[in-house]
Amino acid sequence: MSLKNQKAVSPLLVIIAFATVYIVWGSTYFFIRMAVLGGIPPMVLGALRFTAAGLLLIAWSAIKGEKIFIWKNIFHAAVSGILLLTIATGVVICSEQTLPSAMVAIMVSSSPIWFVLIDKSHWGINFKSRATITGLVIGFLGVILLFSEQFGNLFTGVAANSKLIWMLLLVLGTIAWSAGSLYSKYKLTSGAAPVNTGWQMIAAGLAFVPGCILHHEFNGLQLQNIPANSWFAVLYLIMFGSIAAFSAYVWLLQVRPATQVSTYAYVNPVIAVILGVVFAGEHISVVQIAGLMIILGSVLLINLAKYQKEKQAKKTEGSLLIPVTD
Repeated sequence: MSLKNQKAVSPLLVIIAFATVYIVWGSTYFFIRMAVLGGIPPMVLGALRFTAAGLLLIAWSAIKGEKIFIWKNIFHAAVSGILLLTIATGVVICSEQTLPSAMVAIMVSSSPIWFVLIDKSHWGINFKSRATITGLVIGFLGVILLFSEQFGNLFTGVAANSKLIWMLLLVLGTIAWSAGSLYSKYKLTSGAAPVNTGWQMIAAGLAFVPGCILHHEFNGLQLQNIPANSWFAVLYLIMFGSIAAFSAYVWLLQVRPATQVSTYAYVNPVIAVILGVVFAGEHISVVQIAGLMIILGSVLLINLAKYQKEKQAKKTEGSLLIPVTD
C-alpha cells in the first residue's frame, strides 16, 4: 500500500487497533492455557473458537448489507485463514498442553524475522539495510539461545524431547503465520474487511474438525464437567482474541506496512509473561529471558530501518509538493 493511502487512515483508529492487538493477543496465551487445562481438547477449542467468531462476523456483516458471497475473496480468505489460524494458532493451542504459556509467547516473538525473509516484494528494500541484516542475525541468535536449555536436556527424558518437538513446531507455526499474514495483505484487496475476516475464521474452524476426529477428541468429551473459568476463557477468546484483535490485525495489514504491524510480537510476550507468572505461577529462566531480550532487540532493529525509510519518504513527498517559483 502506498504511503498516500496509509496517511488517509485515521491515526486514532490505527492507535486503537495496535493497542487491541498488543494487549488482547498478549493475554490470549494465558486464556488458551486456561481453556485447555480445564478439559477442552485443543482441536475442539480451535474449531469452536474460530467457527463461532466467524459466523458472528458474517452475520453482523449480512445485517449491515455487505456482500457475503464473493467466491474469489472466500478462496483467498480460506487460504490465509488456514495458514494463520489452523496451522499457526493450532500449533500454539496444542503446544500449551506441554509448554508454559509465557514460553510459547516468547517463541512466537520471532515472527517479525520471518516477515522480512518471506516478503519477497520488499527484499530489495529490506536486504539493502544494514540494520535489517544485523537484526536478522541477532534474532536468530536469540532463537538459538531459547533452544539452548532444551538442547542441553535433549537426552534426559521423554518430557524434554516433547518440549523440543513443540518448540520446533512453534517455529514452523510462526513461519506459517508470517506467510498467511503476507498472503492476506496482498490478496485480500477487495470486499469488506469483516466479511473477509469472517471467512478466514470459518475456514480455519472447519479445518480443525478433521483434527478433532483423527485425535478422537470428541470421544468421551463431557461438556458439563468443564469448569466455568474454562468456558469464560473460550468466550474471551471468541469475542476479544478473535473478533476484536484478529479483525484489528487484518485491518492493520491493509493500512500499515507488514513489518510495522509485526511489532505486536515483541509486546505480546511481555503481557503473556506477566499473566503467566502472576496468575499461573509459571517460571521463566534467566536464559529464556535473555533470549527474549535479544529477539526484542533484533525486531526493533529491523523495524527501525522501516521507520527511517517512511520518514525519508514523507520528506521527499513534502519537498515535491513545494511549488517552484521563478
